[in-house]
Amino acid sequence: MSPGSRAAFVVCFAILPAFVSAPSFAAVSLPRFYREVAKIAPHGKLGHIVKQEKITTPIAGAQAWRIAYVSSDSGGRETIVTALVIAPVGKPPAAGRPVVAWAHGTTGAAENCGPSQVPNPAQPLNEYFLIGGNSWTDYGVPAAAEFIDSGYVLVATDYQGLGGGGRHQYMVSVTQARDVIDSIRAAGALKDTGAGKQALIYGWSQGGGAVLAAAGMADYIARTGTAFDGIHLVGFVGLAPADVAVMMPPGKLDEDSANKLIGGLRTTFSDNVFQFAHMAMTFWAMPAAFPDLKLDDVFTEDGAKVVDAVIGNKCMHAAADTFSTAYGNNYGSLLQPQPANAVGWAKALLQGSVPPVKPVAPVIIYWGSKDVTVPPIMGQLYRAQMCKLGGNVTRVELPGAQTHYTTPPVAEPLYVPWVKDRFAGKPAADGCAVP
Repeated sequence: MSPGSRAAFVVCFAILPAFVSAPSFAAVSLPRFYREVAKIAPHGKLGHIVKQEKITTPIAGAQAWRIAYVSSDSGGRETIVTALVIAPVGKPPAAGRPVVAWAHGTTGAAENCGPSQVPNPAQPLNEYFLIGGNSWTDYGVPAAAEFIDSGYVLVATDYQGLGGGGRHQYMVSVTQARDVIDSIRAAGALKDTGAGKQALIYGWSQGGGAVLAAAGMADYIARTGTAFDGIHLVGFVGLAPADVAVMMPPGKLDEDSANKLIGGLRTTFSDNVFQFAHMAMTFWAMPAAFPDLKLDDVFTEDGAKVVDAVIGNKCMHAAADTFSTAYGNNYGSLLQPQPANAVGWAKALLQGSVPPVKPVAPVIIYWGSKDVTVPPIMGQLYRAQMCKLGGNVTRVELPGAQTHYTTPPVAEPLYVPWVKDRFAGKPAADGCAVP
């Protein structure tokens, strides 16, 4: 490169943030199924299927569908949510087949980030970061073949906002928990599945937070007048689950404690651009659940515009790449030096996170010692909190130096028999009795 070309390159790179600070929106592209679903009004019984289509699956002895169903968010507002359903072929047993509901990890917050939207989603979990990953995102359902062989129905929600219209409420665990619970109702309402009333929820990362939140939502689980009443949850499996509320400093929520919570999240999730993208998605999504919050409370005026454009249009890895390309290590400049309305944001984080309520069934958590994405202390504090309330929570450290991303495959041979024991009616060991 000549000196003149080098100089021009430096100048162009230096002024890049000035261009990206005034972004323009382009609507995301959705497959036809999701474009049609986004036009459907969110109204009906919880779990009611408003649209479905049969799709292929490479899993032997299985059949699969994309569905869209009615759910509700943390504020009780009705939503349309898309999902994937996989079920065994053949005649079901008289009591129906057990249902295993998968809650996926972070894929992004834009409407085209739902895992069921990939070309061939009805297969075992395929991770972007692991060798063998073959897509721009994570998709699929862990232990799918084993669970189908065991005669279970699988349902994997996309969560609201990731294909069914509306704005995704990323990391509002109560909303995602409702989406998962209602996905079980939808699987039961789809008569071809042969689903019964017994169900279990398992999930990873963002979905792990949904698992813990669902475990404490007895009233929502017991609702009647749904598309499939009487579901019975027998267990919950959390893989590296997120729980923001449990990290809240003890005592009254005031300006000082709120600033500590928000400041702690900013510090924890700003050490690299990938973590920053997670935090940006969280702050971008919260106002959809809590309308009194404003994006420019935590981001500068230009930063709010950039975050809105990036997070609203791109899935997880593309969003992180964009922040990195546009800002290098200076992505922190998008944040306000001191956030406004810290108490409002802290209250919203607490209301949307895992409720401090005794689980309705045994919970087991799997975690890796090298997880730097979701701090394992979250699961440790959750277990201590739930054990004091009389819950049954087991926490298992995975062998070896497991990261956030190796947690699902390494945990699989451990939780599959645990799931089978719950459906078989075997009592779970008391996880709170272990020091």
